[in-house]
Amino acid sequence: MSRVDKLIQSYKSYISLKWEENLSGTQRVIFVVYDKADERTLRNKIPEFELCTKQAEHGWAHRDLTNAFPEWMAQEDYKESYFQTPEDLEMLMPEFQEHLIQQLVQMLTADTVDSSTVVALSGLGGLFGFLQISELVSKLQSNVRGRLLLFFPGDYEDKNYRFLDARDGWNYLAVPITS
Repeated sequence: MSRVDKLIQSYKSYISLKWEENLSGTQRVIFVVYDKADERTLRNKIPEFELCTKQAEHGWAHRDLTNAFPEWMAQEDYKESYFQTPEDLEMLMPEFQEHLIQQLVQMLTADTVDSSTVVALSGLGGLFGFLQISELVSKLQSNVRGRLLLFFPGDYEDKNYRFLDARDGWNYLAVPITS
C-alpha cells in the first residue's frame, strides 16, 4: 500500500468518527501531512478523500490554491510593471493575502457549508513565499463551522508542523493525519 493510500485510510478512519460539536476553531482543523514527493499522487486521489467524507455523511467543499496568486496578479492593473521590477511585489503581499483570506472566509461561511461540512484546501505549495500557512490557518480558524482540511506537504513531528521542509516549523493544535 502506498503512502498516499495509507493517508486515505487514516483519514477515512478519522472522518468516520462522531464529531464533537463544542470545539474551538483550532480543534476543527485537520492537516493531511504528506511528503512533498507525493504531491501528484495525492492530487490525483483527492476524489477519494471526498468519497470517504461523503460516505461518513459529511458535506465536501474543495478549493485548489495552486493558482491563487497568478489569478489574483492577472487582475492587477500594473502587473506588467511588477514583472519588470519583481522586488516591488513585496509591497503587494498584504493586499494579496487579504484578498485570499476574504475568498476563503466566504467559502467557509457560504450557505452550503454547515457544521457537518469539510472544507478542503489543496495546492498549498502555490502559496510558498506569498503567505505562511500558520498565518492562513490563524486567520481562518474562527470561521470554521465543520472541519477545515489542509493537504499539507511537509512534516509533522512532536506537534510541530514544517511546511515543505523549508522553514522552521510551528506548534499547532490541529489534528494531524499521517501515513
